[in-house]
Order: sequence, then C-alpha cells, then structure tokens
Amino acid sequence: MTKNLNMDKVATPLKALLGDRFSLSNAVRQHHGEELTHFDICPPDAVAFPISTDEVSQIVKLCHAHDIPVIPYGAGTALEGHFLAVRGGITLDFSRMNQIITLHQQDMDCVVEAGVTREQLNQDLRDTGLFFPIDPGANATLGGMAATRASGTNAVRYGTMRENVIALKAVMADGTIITTSSRARKSAAGYDLTRLLIGSEGTLGIITEITVRLYGVPEAISAAVCPFNSLDGAVDTVVDVIQMGLPIARIELIDDLLVDIINRFSDLDYPCEPTLFMEFHGSETAVKEQAEMVEEIAQAYGGHGFRATRPEDRSKLWQARHDGFLSLRAAYPGKDFWVTDVCVPISQLAECIRQTRTDIQKADIVAPLVGHVGDGNFHLTIPYDKESPQEVEAIEQNDRLVKRALAMGGTSTGEHGIGLGKKKYMMQEHGPALDYMKMVKRALDPKNILNPGKIFDL
Repeated sequence: MTKNLNMDKVATPLKALLGDRFSLSNAVRQHHGEELTHFDICPPDAVAFPISTDEVSQIVKLCHAHDIPVIPYGAGTALEGHFLAVRGGITLDFSRMNQIITLHQQDMDCVVEAGVTREQLNQDLRDTGLFFPIDPGANATLGGMAATRASGTNAVRYGTMRENVIALKAVMADGTIITTSSRARKSAAGYDLTRLLIGSEGTLGIITEITVRLYGVPEAISAAVCPFNSLDGAVDTVVDVIQMGLPIARIELIDDLLVDIINRFSDLDYPCEPTLFMEFHGSETAVKEQAEMVEEIAQAYGGHGFRATRPEDRSKLWQARHDGFLSLRAAYPGKDFWVTDVCVPISQLAECIRQTRTDIQKADIVAPLVGHVGDGNFHLTIPYDKESPQEVEAIEQNDRLVKRALAMGGTSTGEHGIGLGKKKYMMQEHGPALDYMKMVKRALDPKNILNPGKIFDL
C-alpha cells in the first residue's frame, strides 16, 4: 500500500520517462528502505534510477506538482536513517549516475556525478599522481558524502567534505537546476550555497554533480601500529601529537575489545590492548621523522611495540579498520546495532572518553569504541536486542554521551549526520539558530518534499 494518494498521478508519466528504471516492485522498495543499524524498515512507494541531472529535474518537477516526497539514495551506507522514506514518496537511486565527467589535472580538481564512489574515483585517478583523500570507511558515493558532510580517517590532515568540495550542481525543490559556484579556488561573490547544501542531507536540494579538490600522492606513505597499556595513554598520546602540530595523516584509536574482534575477523594478531593505527605522508625523511617523534611520545604514555607496517601490509591494516562494523556483525549474529558518534574539542577528548568508558562499565553493556581521534571524533557501536527492554534501556546511554559532548563544547555528531537518529538533540545544540535553519528549509522547500522528517521536523 502506498503512503501517498497522489502516487498514481506521477507513476504513469514517470514510467513513460524512465521505463524499467522506475520500479514499484516490493523487493526493490524493501531494499531501499533497509538501514544498516537499528532503524525499522521503511520503504518508499517507488524507486527511480535517473541517469542525468535533467531526468532528476523532471522527476522532481512532477513530485513538486503533486506533493510527493523525494529521497536521494547513494550507496545506502548512512547510519542515522537518512534515506528512509518516513513519509513515503519516491527514492532517487543514483547508482547509474556514476560518470567521472571531467578531470582537470593541472588544476587538481575533478567533476563527478553524484553516484561515483570514493573507491571508483581513486581507481580512475591511479595513473595521474593525484588522489581524493576523504575516506569515511564505507565505499560511499560522493553525492552522499557531500550531503552528509562526511569525513573519516584522513580528516585530521586533509579536512572533511566541507573543505574539499569546490562546487555543486543540484536540483532544487521545484525542479530548478543550479550550480553553486565556479571552479575558482576562492570567491567572494554572494552567498556560499555550496556550503549550505553540504551537510543538508538532501533536505534543501538534491546534489547531482560534485567538483572535488584533489591532492598529489605523497612521495612516501608509512603506516604504524602501537598498542598501549591503557586507553588513557593512547588518548593522551593523540592529544600531544595534535597539540605539537605533527602533520600526521591518520591516527585512529581502537579499544581492546574491538582489536580482539578485528583480529578474529581479519586474521590479524595485534595485541588485545587499546591501539593506535597511524599513517604518515610526506617525503621519505619527513615520514621517518614523524614516526620517530610519535613513537617517542607514545612511549611516555605506555605505548610499546611500536611497529611500522610493510607497504604491502598497509592496505590490509586499513581494510581491517574499515571492516570494524562488519567484524562486529559477525561477532554478534542476530543482534541489532546502535551506532553513534560525537566530536569534542581535542582538549576535552581524554576526559570525554574516560567518562564514557565509566558509563559503559556501570551499564554493563558491550560498546566497542573506535575513533578518528585526531580531530576529537569517536564512535560507539552497541549490539543489543530490540525485543529486550533491559537492553534497550542500556543503549540509552547514548543520551548521556551526547549531552556530555555538548556540555564540553562539542557536537552531537562529528560525521554521521542527524538524519532521524539525532533530531532530538538539535535544539540543545543549536538553540535559536535551529529556528533559522527551519526558515531556510521553508524558503527553499515550501512544500517540504525534499527528504522530509530528517534533521528536524517542521
């Protein structure tokens, strides 16, 4: 049964426009209503597979005329219910808009369609000496990464999507196509619509093309692993490394529980202790110096067995880190998963993690901790049973985590986004500014058809 009475008015013209690329199939709808974590299945009324910005515009114009919600869908890797069709409507699946449109090698930028994934882009760039550094772990689409303001393991050195998107092409709520900026590296011409759409989670406009900043592949890249006697020692090492201004490219914290789970899943043999996974970029000399300085800092805080990985093992190391969620699903079959993240100023990171660990121990729950701690961002993944009131009550420690981060001058989410899961914290985090966000939404999408129900309710 459809949730929108007007669907019949748009189904026929959309079928004529898209043919087999417009689907009312239960299986297709179900696939686009399933999330990786704890949210209930919430399928759309239909799914469209556009192949151009013009097609997206035509679809949105029809939906605008008949008050049908439109929900953009990339790779389906979002963790806060961003693409769930809570009010029905049509999901736009961008998997067929996956062309790399133009590479400007001398300018070190590239224009891609929204369905291009980060791995696809870097594979295409492999012979150019350039790469795109934003790495959220999952092989997400660039459109989805822009819409959620993604970051990931390299953010401590290269920044987030906010810093690495130069311009966007987007379809607005009435079907109008806009380009938000030129390819110039800076501009003082008018409002910054690029940054407005980045992180808007498909609620202000539907991103169809992205111009991204590229970087030269470093002369030398070295990874290292260092276990610690305590979680506090690992966190204190990170804080010192950042405060000293060392240009580390990646510095990831994995607690002892998750190290054990990753070892079993990825056939590794790291000591089951709190561990830092690190990566250094630069010249051969600079990389060596960075590693030596970090090792010296780590030893002062109980780090031991610091070891650089061989070049052929570096990919395996980061694949194991990225497979952390998959390893948890394998370790706890049949469980649901509550995934959350916060971000705090680096000076507050150690205390925030200490208090969080105390809460986890008091609640007697399993909650492995992992983080892009170089920029103050960390995550908890809590396996639990939705049907158990005791376990549901336990995962509500998330409230304490978020409120603690906000009290420390941080944010309710460093990179996962708001979606459905973090809406209730928006007023506490933003205060009166939330009212102005709602004014922007009403101005750009007066019918509230673009991914309604996400970030906040109108």
